[in-house]
Amino acid sequence: MKSQLIKISEVKLNPNNPRLIKDDKFKKLVQSIKDFPEMLNIRPIVVNQDMVILGGNMRYKACKEAGLKEIPVIITNLTEEQQREFLIKDNTSGGEWDWEVLANEWDAEQLDAWGLDLVGFDVETDYSDKNKELDLNDFEDQKYTIKLEFTEDDYNFVKDKLQQFGQSPEKILYDALVSL
Repeated sequence: MKSQLIKISEVKLNPNNPRLIKDDKFKKLVQSIKDFPEMLNIRPIVVNQDMVILGGNMRYKACKEAGLKEIPVIITNLTEEQQREFLIKDNTSGGEWDWEVLANEWDAEQLDAWGLDLVGFDVETDYSDKNKELDLNDFEDQKYTIKLEFTEDDYNFVKDKLQQFGQSPEKILYDALVSL
């Protein structure tokens, strides 16, 4: 299928899209579109015959915020059931990041600017002693690596449970550290 350029006003948000994007990531997406609009041609918005978005609700919102008047779209001819399936499958993240490769081969500031939630920290501290009390003041203005150790079975259990609720262990850890 080939994309075509359509007036942004002709495209409609999908009210049944189960994905959303938080403020900071949304701002990064808007900036990404401003900085690299060619990406939209490579990965256009997918719509049905009624111009309702099946894939790209957040990119569409970011395009509007960025002030675009036209956007590339692919118009599909899917059944209702196929549309519902596409909506979920297009928003399901597969695989996991290889954090070692990211840390060694990529620039952290660029990755952050591109919208990747980073879990990288500068200083490694061992809090493995269960009796050691954490002083949250230790965390002010510094970044730490917090090492959590699980048996393989426990890790797989926790990971499976998090994934059942649409969460990734990396995202939960990141959110927990950010809230410290």
